[in-house]
Amino acid sequence: MMRSVSGPSPAAVFDAERPRLVGLAYRMLGSVADAEDVVQEAWLRWAAVDPATIESPPAWLTTVVSRLSLDQLRRRRRDQERYVGPWLPEPLVEPASPEPGPAARAELADSLTTAFLLLLEQLSPTERAVVLLTDVFGEPFDTVAHIVGKSPAATRQVASRARRRLRAEEGSVAVPAAPSDAQRDVARAYLLASLTDDKEALLSLLADDVVVMSDGGPDQHAARRPVVGPHRAARFSSNLVRRFADVLAFEEATVNGNPGVVGRLGDAVAIVVSVEVVGGRVQRVTSVLNPDKLRHVDEAIQLI
Repeated sequence: MMRSVSGPSPAAVFDAERPRLVGLAYRMLGSVADAEDVVQEAWLRWAAVDPATIESPPAWLTTVVSRLSLDQLRRRRRDQERYVGPWLPEPLVEPASPEPGPAARAELADSLTTAFLLLLEQLSPTERAVVLLTDVFGEPFDTVAHIVGKSPAATRQVASRARRRLRAEEGSVAVPAAPSDAQRDVARAYLLASLTDDKEALLSLLADDVVVMSDGGPDQHAARRPVVGPHRAARFSSNLVRRFADVLAFEEATVNGNPGVVGRLGDAVAIVVSVEVVGGRVQRVTSVLNPDKLRHVDEAIQLI
């Protein structure tokens, strides 16, 4: 049934959907800037159609944003081959969003963690879209099949293959959506031990398979490869924290669901660190120094 012309205005319809659309595009692209560009393009297309001809505006907008995100992701994958050092998603620091119900909020927030976003990087663009649309946003397979240009049966096969790949990469992608007090305590102890170059304390806090990753982009000095293992990670962590300790002001934050810190040089954000704690030990540390990825840290990004 077509939408009544006496209903909400096209702008009001779009504004109501915008946080969900930004959330979808961000999960697809791992970039706030790219997500907002995609949603802006979707708005331009929405404004150019007659809303009375659209049976379901949310479904129409989901299709447009998904396809635009797929195109952008495929282009970025080609560019990523030339990216300097590890690529990390743009950090979300205490993202502000309209509050869904408790169960939905937990499920959606889990899919914003750095761990989950990095797992998604192991998938093809189509696999990533199918997993996000079906498993995170609850879209039916017939709808997702239309979006990705496959039959429902083929789309189910894509979803099954992608889920197997995710499970193979990591036993479970379930990472707490908000850090507990115990996790924050471990993160604080890790940062303090790094600052004081307390190797013994650091080694006691690091998991045996800990990984430390830094994304500086082309202009900021950072490790060009992931640092793996407790001894190498302890040395790198101390060097990284002490490098900034005397010049930056640090404040605690929640970064993509993990305890972390934001380092500022005056009013400018210079680094965002996320500390993933699993089983009482530091499992992964990510540091984003690329200024292009820090522009939105202080903005109230509305997404779900």
